[in-house]
Amino acid sequence: MAARKGGFSLSLSSRRFSPPAVLAGIYALFILLGAIVLRLPVSNFGDVSFSDALFTAASAVTVTGLIVVDTGSAFTIFGQVVITVLIQIGGLGLMTFAALLLSMLGVTIGMPQKLVLRDELGQTSLGELGALVRVVVLVALAAEGLATAVLMTVFVPEFGWAQGFWQALFHAISAFNNAGFSLFPDSLMRYVDDPVVNLTITLSFIVSGLGFVVLADLYRNRRWDKLTLHSKLMLSGSLCLVVFAWIMVALLEWSNPGTLGGLDGAGTRLLASWFQAVTPRTAGFNTLDYAGMEDSTTIMTIALMLVGGGPSSTAGGIKVTTLIVLILATLAFFRRQERLHIFGRSLGISEIMKVLALTALSLFWVVIAWFVMSITYRGDMLDLLFEICSAFGTVGLSRGATGELDALGRMVIILTMFLGRLGPLTLAFSLATQTKPRVQYPEGRVFLG
Repeated sequence: MAARKGGFSLSLSSRRFSPPAVLAGIYALFILLGAIVLRLPVSNFGDVSFSDALFTAASAVTVTGLIVVDTGSAFTIFGQVVITVLIQIGGLGLMTFAALLLSMLGVTIGMPQKLVLRDELGQTSLGELGALVRVVVLVALAAEGLATAVLMTVFVPEFGWAQGFWQALFHAISAFNNAGFSLFPDSLMRYVDDPVVNLTITLSFIVSGLGFVVLADLYRNRRWDKLTLHSKLMLSGSLCLVVFAWIMVALLEWSNPGTLGGLDGAGTRLLASWFQAVTPRTAGFNTLDYAGMEDSTTIMTIALMLVGGGPSSTAGGIKVTTLIVLILATLAFFRRQERLHIFGRSLGISEIMKVLALTALSLFWVVIAWFVMSITYRGDMLDLLFEICSAFGTVGLSRGATGELDALGRMVIILTMFLGRLGPLTLAFSLATQTKPRVQYPEGRVFLG
């Protein structure tokens, strides 16, 4: 990187490194640096290997939340602060912080940096990137500050001012960034009946999971008819998924003594159902033991983790809008329509092709990772699939298999978290080259189905 005449130049050389490739390299560098710092004696109590530190750093930067050592007991306060910083950087985006810093210094952001920032925020154009960056930072700080203040009303009386404040701040940042890291060994299971903790944590990751583009649109246009198509799809799709999951978790687990059946009162069971319904949207916290859930609930949770949250958010997965377009494309096929229509707008073939590519790449990777890890893993295969989908969706929920993985399994999970955070299409674009075919072939026909 080099500054020149009031501008900021990144030696990208777009012919050699695409913006997605640069973005992937930056994330990988921060994971490595985070692992080195977490391995230092000042960061842990001596029982953390470099493999543990690398896994933890990768989970933090990709805002996943899967762990191989207990965060609260294995790392010192300094180490926990490092993890918090990695979560904040990974959640809001490395290029977002870089753009904010450069703007504060009065340095102009050049076109190469805007291209990387565009991919970081999941945008298709370069317009209004600066405004979106400001929205990202301001919303994050305001939401995390508010959540910290509310959580302090629970943690301060229990732990005292200093530790209570740190508990509140750590969990507020982890929740807003959809990271799922907790300083408690049982995540938030001890607060399963606490409405303050449950509602504060869930509202934090629901808001951030909608995406900053949606939040900015809601701030500018407070009427439904003035919202963009993307915002309408995200809001309606998220509402449908949350309500569906809430009802299904309650129905499937109500009599299970290992989960809802072991709780007292219908109100506590409904609150726990709500938490488990929304946390697969890549939040990663849990107030019930997922290892004790019915297989049907586990399968539904896997599907929700693969879907994830919204584009340009702190969430992972293939995204809610992708699922909606897939459903609309299927309906259009049966209706013999060439374009998709919803909320008075239409979507063309380019959007459909991108959605199909994203979904196919995602499913291919999940299957490949499942196969590779099954070679050495001797536990339950459903538990293993659960961990893989949790890693790909950057969720962080676990049925206990992550702690039992060998070196091969850990590396596959790290790669899966990395791929899930950047997005399959981002990495695919970084490896692809745009070339024009020299030979044109006549059209052929393939019989499908």
